[in-house]
Amino acid sequence: MDLSEVGFLRIWHIIGDPDATPPIQPLYPVGKSTLWLLVKSGRFPKPVKLGPRTTAWKTADVRSFLEAQK
Repeated sequence: MDLSEVGFLRIWHIIGDPDATPPIQPLYPVGKSTLWLLVKSGRFPKPVKLGPRTTAWKTADVRSFLEAQK
């Protein structure tokens, strides 16, 4: 997946979804609960609320995190 400088990523873009059509490859292959534990501990960027039932991460924040992991 091309990570542009602007925009947002939903959780499935980060952890992947093999059941989607077409399947979404993970950017950071962890489970959903593990990702939330990483957010809670401050080791993964905090998401932003886009609506009452919509949470997403800033693409730039996720890109910075992934580059720091290399």
